[in-house]
Amino acid sequence: RIHGIDQVPEEGAALIVANHVSLVDAVILMGCCRRPIRFVMDHRIFRLPLLGFVFRHCGAIPIAPAKEDPALMERAFAEIDAALATGDLVGIFPEGGITRDGELQPFRPGVTRILQTRPVPVIPMALSGLWGSFFSRIDGAAMKKPFRRGLFSAVDLRVGPPVASSAATPEHLHAEVLRLRGERR
Repeated sequence: RIHGIDQVPEEGAALIVANHVSLVDAVILMGCCRRPIRFVMDHRIFRLPLLGFVFRHCGAIPIAPAKEDPALMERAFAEIDAALATGDLVGIFPEGGITRDGELQPFRPGVTRILQTRPVPVIPMALSGLWGSFFSRIDGAAMKKPFRRGLFSAVDLRVGPPVASSAATPEHLHAEVLRLRGERR
């Protein structure tokens, strides 16, 4: 179920922030949005044969932690800025990784850095219904126990109104995504 997808602008740059519940979050968001989204993703996913191919061809932007590869991290921020400068939608999961407990983790400061360079509207999104699925990390590693909750699960995507870059602190965006998600994980 999709609620509020009309909040995503038909044109122009915007930054999408969403909670990160499972391995399929980016695929679901791309499938629900009428416009292409360039997701910022951990560089290791590009090593996986099928997913790497898919995300490379979707224009995903690889990123690594500064401790691991500072040059790649800087290239990622430069590519994010270039994408926003040309009017693209860029999607990030500001928690910095998939939740291991189903709860929304604190948002990291990358969103602040992006908006300092390129102040664009921020579109908060929240996924629910994926925690406990085959693609979540409910029992540790994802994709280890098929059909944990049966074959199908109802998944909700809720999209909030754009947040002006001047108000888009990690704390404010965290609260907005949490509000959109509600109690259902």
